[in-house]
Amino acid sequence: MLAMNYRGPFRVRADQKPYPEILHPNDAIVRVTRSCICGSDLHLYHGLVPDTRVGTTFGHEFIGIVEEIGPSVTKLKVGDNVLVPFNIACGQCAFCKQELYGNCHESNPQATAVGGIFGYSHTAGGFDGGQAEYVRVPYADVGPTIIPADMDPDDAVLLTDVVPTGYQAAEMGGIKKGDTVVVFGAGPVGIMAAKCAWLFGAGRVIIIDHLEYRLEFARNYAQCEAYNFRSLEDPVLFIKKTTDWFGADVCIDAVGGDAAGSAMQTITGRKMMLQAGSATALHWAINSVKKGGIVSIVGVYGPTDNLVPIGNVVNKGITIRANQASVKRLLPRLIEHIQAGRLDPKGIITHRIPLEEVADAYHIFSAKLDNCIKPILIPPTAVFNKGGQTSWKIQ
Repeated sequence: MLAMNYRGPFRVRADQKPYPEILHPNDAIVRVTRSCICGSDLHLYHGLVPDTRVGTTFGHEFIGIVEEIGPSVTKLKVGDNVLVPFNIACGQCAFCKQELYGNCHESNPQATAVGGIFGYSHTAGGFDGGQAEYVRVPYADVGPTIIPADMDPDDAVLLTDVVPTGYQAAEMGGIKKGDTVVVFGAGPVGIMAAKCAWLFGAGRVIIIDHLEYRLEFARNYAQCEAYNFRSLEDPVLFIKKTTDWFGADVCIDAVGGDAAGSAMQTITGRKMMLQAGSATALHWAINSVKKGGIVSIVGVYGPTDNLVPIGNVVNKGITIRANQASVKRLLPRLIEHIQAGRLDPKGIITHRIPLEEVADAYHIFSAKLDNCIKPILIPPTAVFNKGGQTSWKIQ
C-alpha cells in the first residue's frame, strides 16, 4: 500500500509499505478516505519530538471505511464509515474510566504521561498513522465512531483532532460569560479555540500570530480580533494595555515548541535542542493572563524540560490546565454543534493534496506557502469528489 514514510527531519516521501494486519482480536483495519497533516505533525517533521524513527508513517487525523475486523470486535462491521480519534484508548484502565482517553495507561504502558497516539513517534507508542491507504486501529470497539449519515466527511475528519483540541482548549480555560480570551497561535487549533471560546460565553476573543494570511483567516472564520506580534512593541504589554492593565482572563497556548518571537527561545529550543522546544507562547500566556487567571495549554512540547517563568505562575496565582484532548468524551456535543450549525469545521480546509505528493504537502504547510491553513491528504483508493480529481487548493 502507499503510505507516508519519514526519512529524517524535513524529509518525507510516499512509499510502498506492507498492508497492515490484524495483530489482536480487538483490532480493525480501516481503508483511509481522508487524512490531514496536523500542526503537531510539523513538530515531528522538524525533528523536535524525541524517538521519531525513520520509517514511521505519521497521521493522527483520519477517517475511513472498515475493511476487516478482529474476532472480538462487536461494535463495528465491515463497511462502516468511521472517524478515528487520535487517542488510542483501551476504554478500561483507570484513566479511560475517568474519560482521560489521552492518558490511557494500556495503549502506551511504558510512558508515564501520554497514552497512545496514531503516527506520533515511539514516545506515543510507536503506532503507524493514517497518512496511508490503510491503517491498523487497535481497541476498535472504543475509539472509532460511526460518522452520522448527514455529516460531510470533511467535517468528520476534523472531529478526529482539530475541533476537539480547540474545544477542549477553551473548555480547560474555564471561560465565563464576558471573559477576555487570548489565543496564541493562528494555526488550525488556535483558530478553532478562538471560535469555540464564543460557545463558552467569551465577551472578547483575541488571537496573536505573525503571519498576516492566518490572522486575516482568523478574523473572518472566528470573528475575533487578530494582531501580528511583529507589529507590536511587546505582545504582553499590548494585552495588558488593552485590558485596563488587568491582563486577560484566559490565555491559550495553541503553538507549542515551534513558536517564533524570541531569539533566545528559538536558539535554545529549536536550534540547539537545549530545551523541549521554544516556549515563547507559553511565556507570553503566563505573563499576559491576569492574577488568578487560567492558562490553557494544548501546544505540543517535547517530554524534557522547558525554560518557563514558574515564579510568575506562583506569584500571580495562575491555574494551568493542559492535556491531550479526550476526543471520545467530546464527540457527542461537538457533533451536536456541527449539526446545529454552530461550528463549521470544513471551513478551515484550504488544500486537498494527493497522498502521492505528501512531500510537497508537508513543504507547503511547514513553509506557510500558498496561504495554507489546513491540508487534507487524499489516498489514491479514495474517491472524494464528484469528478474524482484532486485539487491543490480549494477556491
